[in-house]
This record gives sequence, C-alpha cells and structure tokens, in this order.
Amino acid sequence: MSRSGVAVADESLSAFNDLKLGKKYKFILFALNDEKTEIVVKETSTDQSYDAFLEKLPENDCLYAVYDFEYEINASEGKRSKIIFFTWSPDVAPIRSKMVYASSKDALRRALNGIAVDIQGTDFSEVSYEDVLDKVSRGKA
Repeated sequence: MSRSGVAVADESLSAFNDLKLGKKYKFILFALNDEKTEIVVKETSTDQSYDAFLEKLPENDCLYAVYDFEYEINASEGKRSKIIFFTWSPDVAPIRSKMVYASSKDALRRALNGIAVDIQGTDFSEVSYEDVLDKVSRGKA
C-alpha cells in the first residue's frame, strides 16, 4: 500500500507478469479506480507500434504504463528488450490527480519486479521514441 493509501490490484500484477514472462502484451496502462483506492489495469495491448502506445497517453490526465521496449544498438549485438515503467503526469492534468498519482507510484513500482528503466513524462517530448531509446541504451533514466 502506498503513502496515499492506494493498493495495487491483483489483476495489475497478473497483467504485468503476463507481459514480463509470457510476452502476452506489448504494453499495459494502469490507472486509479474511480474511488482512488486501487491501481487497476486500464488497458492492455499487443500492438507493436510505439506510436500506438503514445496515442493511448491522455493529454490531460495521469496514468502509469509498462512497456516492453525492444531496440537495437547495432546489428552485431542484435535486438535487446527492456521493460520500462512510465509515470505519465502531463502539466495540464488536474493538481489533485497529479498529487495522488505521485504519492501512489511507489506502491505499484515496488510491486513490479523486473523493471529496467523508469521514465517520468510531463509532455510527449519526454517520452518520444528517441528519448526513451537514448535512456535505455545508456542504461540511465
């Protein structure tokens, strides 16, 4: 449970394990339920397009996301994959929403084992493919 008193739903952990171990999903979007008491799965997707993922990020509300990011640094090393945790908190989101998401993040983040990189996004430039690739390939976030 987080500082805000928000719990992580079992379905959120199951979906994450399906992504991580079963490669069942490309990405998962997590949101707070209507009562703001639990972090639940908002949507899962098998769409391989990073642009499809970006289109799902709301322009004016917060959410969390986990993305199985595949990339290639050079042809000799082949493809790599890292699981990325996104905290999406646009500048124009309601203050209350930003506060609850910020204080609830740790509960979800700690529950998800196997995350390689954390990315905080407040606008689309911070979560562009190029920016994410740069952070993932340097091993920094």
